[in-house]
Amino acid sequence: MGTITRSGAVRKPNETMRLIITTFIGVVFGFLVGISFPTISLSKLNFPSSLLPSIDLSYIEDKNSGLSTQTFLHRAWSSVKGNRSSPSHSQNLNDTSKLWVPTNPRGAERLPPGIVEAESDFYLRRLWGKPSEDLTIKPKYLVTFTVGYDQKANIDAAVKKFSENFSILLFHYDGRTSEWDEFEWSKRAIHVSVRKQTKWWYAKRFLHPDIVAAYDYIFIWDEDLGVEHFNAEEYIKLVRKHGLEISQPGLEPNRGLTWQMTKRRGDREVHKETEERPGWCSDPHLPPCAAFVEIMATVFSRDAWRCVWYMIQNDLVHGWGLDFALRRCVDPAHEKIGVVDSQWIVHQTVPSLGNQGEAKEGKAPWEGVRERCRKEWTMFQGRLAQADKTYLMEMGIEPPNSTAR
Repeated sequence: MGTITRSGAVRKPNETMRLIITTFIGVVFGFLVGISFPTISLSKLNFPSSLLPSIDLSYIEDKNSGLSTQTFLHRAWSSVKGNRSSPSHSQNLNDTSKLWVPTNPRGAERLPPGIVEAESDFYLRRLWGKPSEDLTIKPKYLVTFTVGYDQKANIDAAVKKFSENFSILLFHYDGRTSEWDEFEWSKRAIHVSVRKQTKWWYAKRFLHPDIVAAYDYIFIWDEDLGVEHFNAEEYIKLVRKHGLEISQPGLEPNRGLTWQMTKRRGDREVHKETEERPGWCSDPHLPPCAAFVEIMATVFSRDAWRCVWYMIQNDLVHGWGLDFALRRCVDPAHEKIGVVDSQWIVHQTVPSLGNQGEAKEGKAPWEGVRERCRKEWTMFQGRLAQADKTYLMEMGIEPPNSTAR
């Protein structure tokens, strides 16, 4: 036992001496490294975030700053001490590079939520004065017409049926815009000119739901509509009264071809599917009791349009087939889709868009346009059916009329 005690006593001074020598060598080595590499580059430092959580690295990034190793370590240590004493400063408020807000719209996650403007409108703004004083009135509704200059008189009559509560947007398929300035209202309208396109092509590209979010209702109308018996403000009142999310004015029953469902009833304000059984529900060309409006003079609520816009196919420009699919965007469709009878219009069936086609293989321009319309209808039905089938199969549901394998 005595031997063990003496050995411990002898070993202890030796260990102390080794520690002193090691420390001295480390200090000398550190000093030599310091004078050999007087500056530090941010790209060569990888400090754990837990060690240096709030160091402002902006002044380290500058290669010409001449920041010495000692100065950097001093600031780093001061920052760590400050963190331990003040937890509320755990993040440098001046460092916006760390912003990431997943609830922001896609692509805007790096912005603070308070600066994000996700929606827009067609309100005209001045180039001077205070922005808050730009608008004397903010229109609550939007009406769009797809037009050619040859129909200027008809469009002039139609626009005058819409009050200052409506923003006016014209899509010009013939490229003629400046001539419309003969009408005073045209100077306040929005004009979009792209040659030989349809209203659904324009709608897909210029009526994104976030662009028209300021408007309670969006009218997407053709140019060949007679509006002698139509008043837009009264129409809106009836749409609200009857809870219609997707609607159209009744069509004069004695003019042109139209679906039975959309013909005007002379004894009521509005008619819906639930009021028409069995009547039009027995039409062999319609799905059984499907809520239905045509696409020539459709009116959408803001929420319904958000759904419909996403359903419009980017390459199918005529919109044929949409009529039968609109019911997917409201629930219950038979209550929220309807025809406003007491505010009715006349379809004049002017084949203006057909004349924008191209004569080919002995066919007149309008024949090629009509042929594509029919093809698009078939394509849209096929895509919708396939999308339904794919979704049901992914959900583990056997699609209707399918054969189990």
